[in-house]
Amino acid sequence: MNDDLTMAGETATYKRPDEDIKAFRKSILDWYDTHARILPWRARPYEQPDPYHVWLSEVMLQQTVVAAVIPYFQKFVDKWPTVTDLANAHNDDVMAAWAGLGYYARARNLHKCAQVVAYELGGKFPNNQKDLKALPGIGDYTSAAITSIAFNKQSTVVDGNIERVMSRLYAITTPLPDSKAEIKSYAQTLSDCSADQRPGDYAQALMDIGAGVCIPKSPRCAICPVSNNCLGRKQRIAAELPYKVKKAPKPAKHGNIYLVTNADGQILLERRPDTGLLGGMLAFPTSEWVDHKQTVGHPEHFDNAASMGKDVTVHHVFTHFSLKLKGFRLDLHEKITNSSDHYVWVSRDDILNVGLPTLFKKFAKLVIENET
Repeated sequence: MNDDLTMAGETATYKRPDEDIKAFRKSILDWYDTHARILPWRARPYEQPDPYHVWLSEVMLQQTVVAAVIPYFQKFVDKWPTVTDLANAHNDDVMAAWAGLGYYARARNLHKCAQVVAYELGGKFPNNQKDLKALPGIGDYTSAAITSIAFNKQSTVVDGNIERVMSRLYAITTPLPDSKAEIKSYAQTLSDCSADQRPGDYAQALMDIGAGVCIPKSPRCAICPVSNNCLGRKQRIAAELPYKVKKAPKPAKHGNIYLVTNADGQILLERRPDTGLLGGMLAFPTSEWVDHKQTVGHPEHFDNAASMGKDVTVHHVFTHFSLKLKGFRLDLHEKITNSSDHYVWVSRDDILNVGLPTLFKKFAKLVIENET
C-alpha cells in the first residue's frame, strides 16, 4: 500500500489507491479463509449466516469477551431456537438465563427487540442500519455489525479489536477515546466495497486479527497478513498503540446485604426495579449503596438484623464503581408480602438456580459455605 502522507489541518491522512485497498482486503480475506475462528454463532467463510444468531451474539458481546459469551449464546439458542421463540418467552425466564452476563439492560432490550421483530416485522430482521437502529438495544456498532455480517452489505464495523488494528495500521497517536472519529474514518476507507468483496467476512477477519494476531501489548507481527502495511510497526510503536487517556480511579461504595429467613427455612429475595443497575433481576435485599465516607443504615423491615460477621462481606466491581456489602441476618416469624410481588420467598436448595446476578450469587455462596 502507498504510504504517501498528506496533511489536512493537523490530521495526517495516508493516500490509499483503490488497487492497494483491494490488495489489502485480499490479504485479509485470504488469511480469514484459512484462520477464521470457529464460533457457535458464526457461519463459515462464504456461508449464509443466520441473522438471529448474529444479532443475539452481537448484543451479548457488547462489553463482554467471547469466552464468556459462548455458553450463554448456546443456552439461549437451545432454549429459544428462533427469534419468535425468544419473543414468546416470559421476561423472568430471559432475565434468569442472562444472569451472570452483566449489563442487564441488554437482556431487557433483547427481549423487547425480539418481540418487535417477531410481532411487527414477521420474524425478519431489517437488512440496513437505519431500520436496525430503530430497534431496542441496537446502536451504531451493533447495527453496522448485523448489516455487514448477517446481510453481507457494506458498513463500517469498528469494535475494540478493530480500533487496535486501525490505530497500529495508521500509527494513530491520538489517545482513545479522542481518536475514535479518526479511526472510523480510516476504517471506512478500507471497508467501502461491494457485496462480491465479502464485507461480512472482511469485518469478521479484522475482528479475528485483532483477537489473535494484533493483540494488546505483544502484537504477533510475524504472522500478520498485513504487517508490511503497518505504519505502527514501521515506526516501532505498534505494541504501545492505541494510546488511551488514563482513567480516574473508580469510586468506592458500601452498604449492607441481608439474609432474611422465615420459619419454613425459605430465603427472601426482592425484585429490583426495572430501571437502573441490575434492573429487573432477583436479588438479596440491600441497603442503599453510598460513598465509602458515608454512614449506611438499615432499610425498613430490617432494623433488627444482626451482623453475620466480618467474614461475610461481598466485594464486587462494576464498570463505574467498586462495592463492598456487609452481611446481616434476620429471622422472621411472618412472611413479608405485598401486592406487587416485590418480594419472593425461595427455598434454600433453589437459591443458586433462580438466576441471581453475580454479585448476589457471591453472597449466596458465602451463606452456604458458612452454614456447611
